[in-house]
Amino acid sequence: MPARSGASPAISLDIDPRTLGLERIVAPSILGDVVVHAGRRSAHGPATILLHGAAGSWSTWVPLIEAADRLGWPMEDVIAIDLPGWGESEAVLEGAGVADMSTTVFDIATSLGYSRWRLMGHSLGGFVALDLAARHPEAAMSVGVVSPSGPAVLDAVRRPWRGGVRLPWFAGMLVAMRTLAYLGAAGRGIGRMLHRIGILAPLASPLFAARSVVDSSVFDALSRELRPAAFAAAARAVSAYDIAAWAGIECPVRAVSGADDVFVGAGDAEVLGRIIPDHRHHVIAGAGHFAAIERPEVVVDALLPFSARRSHRRAPGKTSDLVA
Repeated sequence: MPARSGASPAISLDIDPRTLGLERIVAPSILGDVVVHAGRRSAHGPATILLHGAAGSWSTWVPLIEAADRLGWPMEDVIAIDLPGWGESEAVLEGAGVADMSTTVFDIATSLGYSRWRLMGHSLGGFVALDLAARHPEAAMSVGVVSPSGPAVLDAVRRPWRGGVRLPWFAGMLVAMRTLAYLGAAGRGIGRMLHRIGILAPLASPLFAARSVVDSSVFDALSRELRPAAFAAAARAVSAYDIAAWAGIECPVRAVSGADDVFVGAGDAEVLGRIIPDHRHHVIAGAGHFAAIERPEVVVDALLPFSARRSHRRAPGKTSDLVA
């Protein structure tokens, strides 16, 4: 499909969750206390579970929630989780595996009274969403992923020098985070320091297609969430994972990535298409690794399942920006 030029207006992540109809909840888990923003409860469910990526938090999804409202497809029964290691969650990732993260999400969703859900995940969150769908196929109705961590990221995590040829920016960031994590206290707060002296945004520019249209609140959030120890722990967790498990996913999987995404390998979609039975992937023009922030309406158009649209009327005049 042809791409439409231009990017979505910059959207702030600095928002009171109550304006979105979400309530802050602290939920116990096997990894410690996890902060959840949940709400928009309907009479029937299922849950819409939102899982952010490394160096993110629940607020990563603010642009997508607002875009769905504008398009006339409001998200209902939202469970937006601060994954262990990020946001306000006290839970830690050190020593945990992907299964532990999935179990944490499963336990939170069931404790809130849900037995079925639609999953949406970004980057690492996409990885966890796919694992949860494979572990509990009876509960997963759909999976939508934005730039999921895939084969190229796994290669870079396991073999940084070889994998770095495919994803040099990711491999470089991984080496930096591992080094800072090793330094302990000296490596903490690196994001805030870089932001304070004005160089975080230029350093992070490869993550976005057009940094000039990204709201300053995005870099404020990134400065808080750039946590070396959590990043290194997440890399260790995924390095031990076998993505062949995703062959057990029974629901539709829809994936998008930005045309300028430096964390997605050229052959990732083909590999995942061979593993996951019902998998489709689209590339979004004018977006990098954070397509849900840069082009939220397009991501909603691509990922929000048709089953979630049936009772809502779409706003007129919207066209797709999907490249393929």
